[in-house]
Formats: sequence, structure tokens, C-alpha cells
Amino acid sequence: MKRRNYLKLNGTILFSSFFSCIKRPPDAGSKQTTGILTKVKRAMLTMQRASWEQGVAAQAFLESGDTEIVYLMAKEAVLRQTAEGRLSVVYTDNGVTDPAASGEAVLYAANKWGDDDLKKGAEKMLAYLLEKAPRTSSGVISHTLDTRQIWIDSMYMAPPFIAVSGKYDEAIKQINGIHETLWNPAKKLYSHQWSDDQKEFIIEKCWGVGNGWAIAGMSRVLKALPVSMVNEKELLIHRIKTTIDSCLLYIRPDHLFFNIIDDPSSFIETNLSQMIAYTIFRGISENWLEAEKYLDAARRMRDAAIRKVDASGFVQGVCGAPFFNRPGRATEGQAFFILMEAAFRKGNF
Repeated sequence: MKRRNYLKLNGTILFSSFFSCIKRPPDAGSKQTTGILTKVKRAMLTMQRASWEQGVAAQAFLESGDTEIVYLMAKEAVLRQTAEGRLSVVYTDNGVTDPAASGEAVLYAANKWGDDDLKKGAEKMLAYLLEKAPRTSSGVISHTLDTRQIWIDSMYMAPPFIAVSGKYDEAIKQINGIHETLWNPAKKLYSHQWSDDQKEFIIEKCWGVGNGWAIAGMSRVLKALPVSMVNEKELLIHRIKTTIDSCLLYIRPDHLFFNIIDDPSSFIETNLSQMIAYTIFRGISENWLEAEKYLDAARRMRDAAIRKVDASGFVQGVCGAPFFNRPGRATEGQAFFILMEAAFRKGNF
């Protein structure tokens, strides 16, 4: 699994100029912004997708209300399911938690359309996570098959599906285990990768998109938990707020971030702004974030993301596929634009 391992290297310093005089994009209800969103969706559907990319794309359509597309993507996720239960696997795939990113969409489509194949697919994915998936010595589901590793990406990939499947305690167990391993208490941000076999960090740097995966994943689990789990909800809110607050300390004048949040020598990246804005819009509309503290920042990050959409509908400047070692475009960058817009419009911001 080569993606994102570039962070082990120092890399070439990339430069980008600050924006000095930029017009505000059109408001959300305008025909122009709706047209941009349509282009972003269309562009995403053309992109080749690995397991986690199929999952985040399906989740974006689910949250934006495009349920017929969700059904079609869920059918494809189950078609590509491995014998042991991993969804959306295309040929070789070393991911353990990545395939679970399709889980909520498959479960939703199974229930909405009464599709037995999808129901079985969701059940197999859940059983794999709970019973078969390799785990670390602390009981955290390994991110990878070949060695026991914990990646911050997993915070988004597996716990939300586990939670919407009703296994609330297991979802919290996974979040707590990932947090305890990867949280950097000095920076109040998440490091990227830990080797449980070697008992050392593979990548200790605080990757922007990784922290975005964390807060977005925790926000989905938070919504899925029953009202009785008050303490768990409060803990998730605290962690999300703390991470957002720490990220915002490093926001650039153009309302974007460096790829390594606290490293100005890394390239400028678009997706973390989308991921934070998405989480803030959700948090305000669900009444666990304060609008007076966070809404203006979220709007400005959304504006910055809109400016990065090109004429074809590609969100440019995200941490780019396929190797995630440069600014470019990626399915997750498209998906989080859609997720951000869905949360923005739901909250009538």
C-alpha cells in the first residue's frame, strides 16, 4: 500500500503564492454554484477508484440525497466484495479498514430497496471487521493486511459503519484505540501511521487530510450513537473541537492549509479545508458546535474550495492521487466538496 507513504521523505519544497485580491464565490442557492456542484459530481464519477475511494464517493452521494446513485455504487461495491467480506476491492488491495468505507452506503441501499444481496454484503463486511480482521495488540483493527499498522485514515473508514450497524461500543473502542496511539498531545493533532509490529511510528508527521479523516469520521459516529451514550458523545465532541481548533492555528491567508499542517515547506493543499468546513457545518446544524465561533471560518474555507474547482469540475490542489505526494486531484477531494456542500445546504448557511 504505497499511497501516502511519501510522508516518510522530506520531499521537494513546493511554492505557491498567497491570494491577495479574490472575489467571493456565488452563494449556495445560485444557479452558478449548483452548476459547479453538478460538475464536481460528474467528474467524480469518471475517476477510477480504490476501495476507500468508492466508499467516500458513495457516502458523498448518500449525504447529498442522490440515493439512486448510492444504490448503483452499492451494487458495484458488493460485486467487488472478497470472499472474506471486504467491499469494493479491485484486484490487489492491502486495506483492512478501507473497504468498510462503502459499508454505510451498502447498508442504506439494502434497507431502502430491500435488496438481499446488499444486505448480505453489509453483514459480511461487518462480520469481517468484528471477527476476522487482523488486530493490534490493543485490539485496534489493523489498517493493513500484511503487517499490523494503525493509520489515522481508519478513523473514517471503519468506525462509522460499525456504529450505524448498531455496534456502538465497538465503534467507540476503535476510535479510542486509534486516538490513544496517534494523538500528539503537544501539537493536539493526529500523527499519521504507527507500526504495532515494530512499536514505533512509521509516519509521525501530522498530515492534513489525515486529521480531516479523523474529525469527519468522528462526526459520523457521533450522529449514529444513541442519546443514552452521553459521555461518549461528549468525548467525541471534545476531540473534534480540539482538533479543529489546532488546525485553525495553521490556516493560511487563502484559507487553505499546508499538506503537513505545521510544515510550511510542504505543499499547499485544498482538501483539509473542505473536510473541516464539512465537519463544522454538520456540527452547527446538529447543535454541538457554536456558530459564533466556527461558522465564519467554515464559510471562508468553503469559498476557498469553490475557487479551486476548474471548468471540468475537478477540485484542484487536493493531495493528489495516485501517490498522494503532490497537489492534484483525487476522488476524496471531489467527495468532500460534495459532502461539504450537502452539509452547507442542509444547515441553510
